[in-house]
Amino acid sequence: MKGDIANFARAINNIPGLELIDEEELPSDEDKSPFAYLLVPDLIALRQIESLWRNWVAGRTLPTGYTPWRDVFACLRDLRVWGPADRVQPLDAGILEEEIDGRDDDELIPLEIELIFRSATNAGVVSEVAVSNAVAQAGGRVIHRARIDDIAYHAILAEIPVASIRSVITRQPGSLAGVEPIMHIRPQSLVTGIEANDSLPPSAPAAEVQVSPASILALLDGVPVAGHPLLRRHLKVEDHFGLEPDALVAQRVHGSAMASLIVHGDRNRPEPPLPRQIHCIPVMGNNDRFPSDRLIVDLIYQAVLQMRGGAQPSAPWVIIVNISLGNVRRPFHGQLSPWARLLDRLAYRFGILFLVSAGNVTSSFPIPAFDTRAAFEDALHGTRAEGVVSAIAAIVADRRLLSPSETVNGLTVGGRNLDWVSQADRASARTNVNPFTELDTANPSSALGPGFADSVKPDILMPAAREHLRVIGSGGGIIVSPAGAARGAGLKVAAPPRPGIEGGEAFTNGTSAATALASRTAHRIHDALEAAYGQEFLQLPGTARAVLIKALLVHPARWPEQAAAMVKRLIGPFGQGQASRQKDNIRRFFGYGVYDADDAIACASDRATFWCVGELGRERSVDVVVPIPAVLGGQARPHSFCATLAWFTPVLPGRKSYRGVKMKILAPDDLDELAVKGHGSQPDLNQTNRGTVFTRRWSGDRAAVVAEGMTITLKVQREPDPGNPVDETVPFGLAVSLEMPGELRLYDQVRARLQPRPPQRATP
Repeated sequence: MKGDIANFARAINNIPGLELIDEEELPSDEDKSPFAYLLVPDLIALRQIESLWRNWVAGRTLPTGYTPWRDVFACLRDLRVWGPADRVQPLDAGILEEEIDGRDDDELIPLEIELIFRSATNAGVVSEVAVSNAVAQAGGRVIHRARIDDIAYHAILAEIPVASIRSVITRQPGSLAGVEPIMHIRPQSLVTGIEANDSLPPSAPAAEVQVSPASILALLDGVPVAGHPLLRRHLKVEDHFGLEPDALVAQRVHGSAMASLIVHGDRNRPEPPLPRQIHCIPVMGNNDRFPSDRLIVDLIYQAVLQMRGGAQPSAPWVIIVNISLGNVRRPFHGQLSPWARLLDRLAYRFGILFLVSAGNVTSSFPIPAFDTRAAFEDALHGTRAEGVVSAIAAIVADRRLLSPSETVNGLTVGGRNLDWVSQADRASARTNVNPFTELDTANPSSALGPGFADSVKPDILMPAAREHLRVIGSGGGIIVSPAGAARGAGLKVAAPPRPGIEGGEAFTNGTSAATALASRTAHRIHDALEAAYGQEFLQLPGTARAVLIKALLVHPARWPEQAAAMVKRLIGPFGQGQASRQKDNIRRFFGYGVYDADDAIACASDRATFWCVGELGRERSVDVVVPIPAVLGGQARPHSFCATLAWFTPVLPGRKSYRGVKMKILAPDDLDELAVKGHGSQPDLNQTNRGTVFTRRWSGDRAAVVAEGMTITLKVQREPDPGNPVDETVPFGLAVSLEMPGELRLYDQVRARLQPRPPQRATP
């Protein structure tokens, strides 16, 4: 598959006047053929290409001068004009069929209609008028429109009668599916939901601490219970879209839970609240659903512009944005969604780190290894875990990331099988089965990677509660479904009032919760740097701080050894020369790895972490000199040297090279002296070179040779731009760590070498 698309791209490049756009450069699933779109100059050229195709299929010799087309046609299964079958994909047709089942013919159903983007405004207006007229002829009406040139997005939201939708589902040429300016017809976006179960009376109020109004973190989510005792001092709610009045307080679950996790963490383990207010813009209204009369892409766009754009931004210091949302109707199938393209563009334009949930796949699935619930429950811990991992591996193609988690500039967060439930409460979860009692791994419902162009996704796993499984069928294997959160398996959060319970708490789980904890960790990293460097850090441009936090978030992530070994052992593939494909499967589950927030932020005596920020122009590089402490020398003990580079790339929507800028870290020449080599438990060089995070870890246990005043030089290099040259400089952040577990002199020796300036007192 991968060879086919590469050959196709080369063949197209050999033909003047043609351009390859929206390429899925390296398909990651064996069950899926590569695809691409051709930008053809005009209708005459298209008809000529069709004629050449028919001649080639018939076995006739192509005319003189057209022989390069043989290489193109050899890569294709079919060649045809974009039509109804392309505008309505099978998945979307299936969802629409379920949605109209049993409804009256004249009942109106919302559809998202994405138009072929025309860069000329006048041409776009003509297309929109044509589609609007077609909607009216189908008995419907347009209720919202959006055009965002930066991401080549043009769409309308329309209500269409059920009778007309039936002809769309069957892809009738005379229906909307046959209207030429339309690219895609999809059901309206539907947000992933969460649960907040097992309500508790309010616990002791959080300690009253001073909270700064200078927010650096924003939450785009549902309407929170802003007056909740745990939240009222910590949130600034900006109801930009007027969603709060119609949102029943008892249903404000999602926004309240995410705000609580960001501010306080898991309340099973009380922690100090964050020192700054969280800026909240609700994008979900009543019943925690997207507004029925707005396109979600435009809603997010307007929310970010309100915070950071214009002459009077409402939250000018925000550099971290939490998106614990996903479109359950838009799993990632290789082509970037408009929502993901939007986040990529906004990240680069405003210097914002978007943290996005990978999504939850909560549908039931079979586990063939166990015939009955009793066999599943009574199995040894390792045997049960192996059965579940093997079952998920068998259906990996159905457990893809949910839009917009394929974002290239943002960080995607998966769910880790971890919480802080007490042993006494854990016993109450026995009605369901814990599949991973002793295994540190991803939750069964956490969506799996990889991301766009085979990049590493999810980036990190954060605690999402120990998700249990409910057995719903047995006989010839069992069928299980992820169980909801509860006191015995959940993260404790602030919850809406319940009868007899005001200002109480409840339990939630999933990748939305994991993302909120990742956002909290990002804020804590900022707090730690502010405390250490004061005004010197705060005076860095917001983009520099955001991209540094991005690097520092991924930097400590590690594959869980036992779980990674299990994936390798069970899924393979097996045989010589399969290491890269084995790592492919491991990173589907874990990305760059699991994450211990406390350890990452703590100052440890046996570890030293350096950081730097900067900007690189076209094909430029910079040397980063790292001092090596003498204590690393002469000791045959485990030690490591690791570096993580992160950046925000400009993006080129609709082009073969969507990621406009690539960077990498060149391996130092003198690693042998440090007695380290590439660590085996990490994505390989090709895999880590496909997104906007590049991380390498080198380790060893032989004695290093460290001379007095020794340094190692890392080169951060911006690669030649893969598409149209990008003239502007691009921001990057770099984190580098030296570690020798148990060697308590390491940090002090590095500190003495650096002789840092005294910290300056920070101001709010």
